[in-house]
Parts: sequence; C-alpha cells; structure tokens
Amino acid sequence: MAVLVATGVAARELGIDRGTLVRWWQHGLVTPTIVTAGGHARWDLQELRQQLKDRRQRDK
Repeated sequence: MAVLVATGVAARELGIDRGTLVRWWQHGLVTPTIVTAGGHARWDLQELRQQLKDRRQRDK
C-alpha cells in the first residue's frame, strides 16, 4: 500500500519548492494520486518520481 503525502512533503522530498510542484500540477506536468474534497493534492512519491522520469524521457 502506497503512503500518500501532502504537496509540501512531496516537494521537500524532491528538493524543490512547494510552489514549483503546485505549478507543475496546475500546468498538467504531473498528476497527484488523489485530490481531497477540499482540493488538496496527495502524492505517492514513487509514482511522482516515475511521472517525472517519464516526462524527462519524452522531452529528450
């Protein structure tokens, strides 16, 4: 079972600013695992890292 984390935690794990991750999400570059009823993203870090890896491969 995956552990889901808040946007700030996910950003910190990636070594980026929280606002950067939010912008990537808003621009459709990454997709959270779930969005709560209140509109808060929850991220599976392994899945998020895979999304970023896949995007880098596509952008080559």
